[in-house]
Amino acid sequence: MLRFEVSVEDLLRSRFALSPALDLCLLLRSLAGHDRPLPRAWSARLLPVFERLRRETELDAALALQTPRSGPDFVAPPPRGLNQTWADDLAMIRATPLEAARRDFATTATGPSAHDRRVRAVLDSTDAVSRIAEAMDQAWHELLAADWPQLRAICERDVVHRVGVIGEQGWATAIESLHPSIAWRAGDIEIGFFPPVGNVPLAGDGLLLIPSVFVANIAAHLETPWPRTLVYRARGTAALWGEQATVPQHDALTALVGRARARLLLALDAPASTSHLARSLAMAPGAVGDHLAILRGAGLLVRARSGRSVLYRRTPLGEALVAGSG
Repeated sequence: MLRFEVSVEDLLRSRFALSPALDLCLLLRSLAGHDRPLPRAWSARLLPVFERLRRETELDAALALQTPRSGPDFVAPPPRGLNQTWADDLAMIRATPLEAARRDFATTATGPSAHDRRVRAVLDSTDAVSRIAEAMDQAWHELLAADWPQLRAICERDVVHRVGVIGEQGWATAIESLHPSIAWRAGDIEIGFFPPVGNVPLAGDGLLLIPSVFVANIAAHLETPWPRTLVYRARGTAALWGEQATVPQHDALTALVGRARARLLLALDAPASTSHLARSLAMAPGAVGDHLAILRGAGLLVRARSGRSVLYRRTPLGEALVAGSG
């Protein structure tokens, strides 16, 4: 079990972030068979590309650094916030000093693949960092970039939901909702999913929370250069992976308002902007805006500005309509 010791100062400093590099590493681990397998449709689409990249680039050197429980820090640097991009991550990866990367190699490149002649030549080279960074960049563009806007929208909507829970019900409820094994006990956070780790003080630095569509259950970073971090599965991932086959089809709602508007109404279980909905549902932004205007005119949605975004949410009438149709 892992137990985070939490103070009031820690709650004030806790925050959310997105990590494209971390999600890329988790995707590569799944494709390599280290973690939970991807859904069949995603595997069928991505595995041939993944295998080609292993043949044509230095990707095997990056994969050799992955252990059953962790990976190298330098290929997944700590994100700075919700606006983190792959370009930000790649710049940080390329800026890693060779000495720091080699310390990572010494602790993570311990499996059989690390002794492959081609892999060893990369890890022992003076330009190991740039060669691995180039392989990761090509993997990003060929395996993840096209899907990232939709996946990012899912993670952003998750953060909006969690912040709403914090505002309405407090940090304890928000933290416990991240995973069934998490409990708030005596002011501290207990995570039963982990093997015995013991108490880890946050020491006034707070907790970094990162939603991911690729993490299998829940993961943690406990060592520098990362802050104390929890990586959890974003809401909406199950629907993305097609894991909700038993969910009713809401045929009555579709018959009443149409398929596209029914999808939007169902998707608004948490507030979202037009762009978020368009990306997460793979719909044209103009069409989404038109449908939202009709649903709002019918009294099923309201909208409110949040920073530079306009967020839509269901009204009590919209909630009743969705509940009654299911």
